Amino acid sequence: MAIRVLRIINRLVIGGPAYNVSYLTKYMEPDFQTILLSGAKDVGEEDSDFIPRQMGIEPVYINNMQKSLVKPWKDRKAYKELKQIIEDFKPHIVHTHAAKAGFIGRLAAINCDVPVVLHTFHGHYFHSYFHPAKTRALLEIERYLAAKTDGIIAISPEQYKDLANVYKVVDPEKVFQIPLGFDLDRFTDNNVEKRKAFREEFRLEDDVVAIAVIGRIVPIKNHSLFNRMIPALTAKTNKKLKFFIVGDGELRNEVEQELTALGVSFTTEKENDFSKPVILTSWRKDMEHVYAGMDIITLTSLNEGTPVSIIEAQAAKKAVVCTDVGGLRYVVDEGKTAFLIPSNDLDAFVDKVHQLSEDEQLRTRMGEAGYEFVQQKFSFKRLVGDMKDLYTTLLKKKGIL
Repeated sequence: MAIRVLRIINRLVIGGPAYNVSYLTKYMEPDFQTILLSGAKDVGEEDSDFIPRQMGIEPVYINNMQKSLVKPWKDRKAYKELKQIIEDFKPHIVHTHAAKAGFIGRLAAINCDVPVVLHTFHGHYFHSYFHPAKTRALLEIERYLAAKTDGIIAISPEQYKDLANVYKVVDPEKVFQIPLGFDLDRFTDNNVEKRKAFREEFRLEDDVVAIAVIGRIVPIKNHSLFNRMIPALTAKTNKKLKFFIVGDGELRNEVEQELTALGVSFTTEKENDFSKPVILTSWRKDMEHVYAGMDIITLTSLNEGTPVSIIEAQAAKKAVVCTDVGGLRYVVDEGKTAFLIPSNDLDAFVDKVHQLSEDEQLRTRMGEAGYEFVQQKFSFKRLVGDMKDLYTTLLKKKGIL
């Protein structure tokens, strides 16, 4: 028989969670009949509903389910909508992804007596996000829900440790480690042509070293470290450099103001003056071209789960410099595919980016090693197989299979 699955995600925006819920919805068919539900995206976030739709999936939207953790009126409406969908669809499994979906979705599923309730943490907010009092309150809510959840999925060993041991969100036997999975071939197919097209678009000469930070421009991503690196690195080298900030978000204006204060000139996607050292591209849907055109990819976050940009960068054979936070050390092979630096350490950041910018052979070696590393660890086929096994195990425990 086909098992009915209701998969619920906070919102469909560019990033790993959107790809993963789409792969699971598409490729677990026909054994698992799935409806994909999504909340509304925030202002400044790029809509990525094209990801499921290009796989033939039409998501169902619950616009009252929004990212902000506490919106009582909208949360209550979203909860009622979810309960009605559950009562109509009668899923065997409700699987939620990320915080808000995990809160409202699990509460609705538990109160509707859904046989199997699962939640995937795609990151967590137990440090570096909120005031300590708010963090403690949210942690107690997570503990309450986890006690009533059949399985919690951690996407990295570091996240498993945080959930089971450090913050004691859930009993260790309820936590299952299943890393994310991606279609990585698209980051190597026709890379020569993609690199040429991207670099022609931004008029980059062959000897220009292109360095990027990719992601939402929000506090946790700490774009200030990237900004401060630019003048420090430029002062240390004679290499031709171009810096790209790819993405958008609530701190976009602050990033531009800081660049101005640092004396760094920049241009935006709305202009056509690419002679300036920094280019802010906003969101782009042709990320395969972006990675192909770059030489070094960076990440400056204060906390992370499993950052998709770093997996994709390695799949595209790019050298990486990133902060040693959250699950990063399980996403790279330190020293071989990437350099890890202490959080917010400007000197270390400048040093490692400088080392890579000066040494093309080192960049090539690290890029090749990164490609091999992620191909083995982060294939979407592995993700789908792991999830099928977990679903089957939990359904058998409930006597459904």
